[in-house]
Amino acid sequence: MKFGLRYCNAGRYVHSAKAVELLQAGEEAGFESAWTVDHVVVPEGYESAYPYSDDGKMAGGKNDMPIPDCLIWMAYAAAVTKTIKLGTGVLIVPQRNPVVTANQIATLDHMSGGRVLLGIGVGWLEEEFSALSTPFDDRGRRTDEHIAAMRELWSSDSPTFDGEFTQFNGAHCLPRPVNRSVPIIVGGHSKMAARRAGRLGDGFFPARGASPELIELVRQTAREHDRDPDAIEITTSLPEDLDTIPDLAKIGVSRLLIPVLPMFGVSGTIDRVEEVMAWRDTIEKYADL
Repeated sequence: MKFGLRYCNAGRYVHSAKAVELLQAGEEAGFESAWTVDHVVVPEGYESAYPYSDDGKMAGGKNDMPIPDCLIWMAYAAAVTKTIKLGTGVLIVPQRNPVVTANQIATLDHMSGGRVLLGIGVGWLEEEFSALSTPFDDRGRRTDEHIAAMRELWSSDSPTFDGEFTQFNGAHCLPRPVNRSVPIIVGGHSKMAARRAGRLGDGFFPARGASPELIELVRQTAREHDRDPDAIEITTSLPEDLDTIPDLAKIGVSRLLIPVLPMFGVSGTIDRVEEVMAWRDTIEKYADL
């Protein structure tokens, strides 16, 4: 079992000294990864329902919490750490040009020594899409195609792609990621997200906690597409009862994420950086699961 820190680029960790303190403490304590969130803007008075809270609002309805650009924050993080992996949890893929994004991610992975984990999502905040002049209704199709285009740019010696939204011919995108790709982890707590993970993901992150039904749907979909279901890594939130961690391992969960900010209403929040080191024993206890 691996443990990661979640929401690392939000709130007080927009400040460089706080970010360095958090990341270096996490690395020393044995955390495998640190995960960011992604919103370019949060429009005031948005009516779209946030899918992971009872009131349909992020962080109690506030829209003044700093959320710096996740990839730039991760680049800074890579420079002040050595081993901890850096993940997007999640990058809203259809809001971005896939060619530019592929280059950014490849550069970060190359310069960090292969430490990027690309969590992806289709997005839910329609008002944010409007502010970016990006279509909302076709975001699922765009996400699937953008992933395929990025993988082509990372892996091919002469990247060529002819899609509905993106076309290029012999478009060299260098440097490549360390392994000519990065792990793509599909986020979301819906059947559609689970099927997307089974079809094209290297991992699945059901954000509301482990769901045996969704995990099985991932595996079923993978088998239907001639993929190895056991090769799809499952990441989920930390359970309220740590004694259930072995049970999560039995259904295939291999990574647990712990929030570092309290305002998201997720159990097990680390309120102070000093608490990060206290997790060392727990991480070692479950390391062999």
